[in-house]
Amino acid sequence: MPDFPPEILDSPEAAEAVRIIQELNRAGFVAVLAGGCVRDALLGRKPKDFDVATDATPESVREVFGKRNTLAFGESFGVIGVLPPRSQRDSASESAAAKLLPTEVATFRADGTYSDGRRPDHVTYGDAEADALRRDFTINGMFYDLSKREVVDYVGGTEDLKKQQLRTIGKAATRFDEDKLRMLRAVRFATTLGFAIERKTFAAIEKHADGISVVSGERIGAEMRRVMMAPNSDFGLETLVDTGLSSHIWPQLQTMNWTEYARAVQQTKHRSFEVAMAIALFHLTDDSVHCLRLLFNDWKLSVAERRAIEAALTHAQMITECDSLPWSRLQPILIDDDAEIIVATARALAPKSRGVARAAKALSGDPDVLNPAPLVTGADLIASGLRPGPEFKAILQSIRDDQLDGKLTDREDALQRLPSYGK
Repeated sequence: MPDFPPEILDSPEAAEAVRIIQELNRAGFVAVLAGGCVRDALLGRKPKDFDVATDATPESVREVFGKRNTLAFGESFGVIGVLPPRSQRDSASESAAAKLLPTEVATFRADGTYSDGRRPDHVTYGDAEADALRRDFTINGMFYDLSKREVVDYVGGTEDLKKQQLRTIGKAATRFDEDKLRMLRAVRFATTLGFAIERKTFAAIEKHADGISVVSGERIGAEMRRVMMAPNSDFGLETLVDTGLSSHIWPQLQTMNWTEYARAVQQTKHRSFEVAMAIALFHLTDDSVHCLRLLFNDWKLSVAERRAIEAALTHAQMITECDSLPWSRLQPILIDDDAEIIVATARALAPKSRGVARAAKALSGDPDVLNPAPLVTGADLIASGLRPGPEFKAILQSIRDDQLDGKLTDREDALQRLPSYGK
């Protein structure tokens, strides 16, 4: 296992965490980097954020930095948000430092009982070891001491990183009983990191999978977004089925064509959640649109996410076969708000398709060529003597189709031929 790479600390977010740790150290407190940022650094990955753990109580943290420079967004659980220095917050600069979010500073703690299967009923403050032992997985239970430049590992996280395995801290059943979502988080971490789930941890998920039903749709949806966007999401979804979690999260996964789905996943290493979902839904034997509507409610998807996924399900197959399609039939799809998602989904389904190549080229071209101004409007129809009515839409569409297909090239030509469209 490599040492903590010093270059990991070069980012503005890391520099802010270092500043906070040094301030707490000068005030006489122990403070270390904690959790996911340590895991990612040891894996050679750039952490998304940097959390700090300390023996300072929340009150002490607020005293060190000042109440105006802190946010008590989790004080009852020992968590304080420390804002960047005021000079950075007040600056009009558009630099990354000016956009820094508050850094979470958590007091070392031991959790009490979890009567709601989500959060501890109470916490007691403790030391670093107690704090590590109350965390979920060993790879998330490590600290990094900046002053000593060493990893502090009470739970065997470094060894599990070497083995590339995901294992709970302590008894898996106890960890999952405390917070049911940890079962799905295990699948998410295994998927995003490419790790195997340790045997006893896997067995505990199988045994307690039905407990996931009590978790809110928002929390499940947040985890599933990360599973779906992982490069090997097929592994993640198969693990959901193998553990039994899918029966309570996404029952229709039982109908997945795993071979074809895996092929499609390999074609889209970097994909949005919407594209990832469309690809998966395409490979279910169940009604994909009906399944999407169920997940929209169960996972609390946004209206925009549902619209984009449904657009891909509706049009992506046509894109794969559009190489000989009249432009007037293809163009309306390519000016859809979700056209990029539609084409990206089509590319995953048929990466060598001439239709996909045609659509992608048009989508990346001149917007005025893709969607030219109409030659004729409703006002022109009225001026020609036609009364507004249901036929207006059909006439305008016929003219528009001829324009797109090159049968009409200018406004004068369209106006001269206008009477023929009303017959």
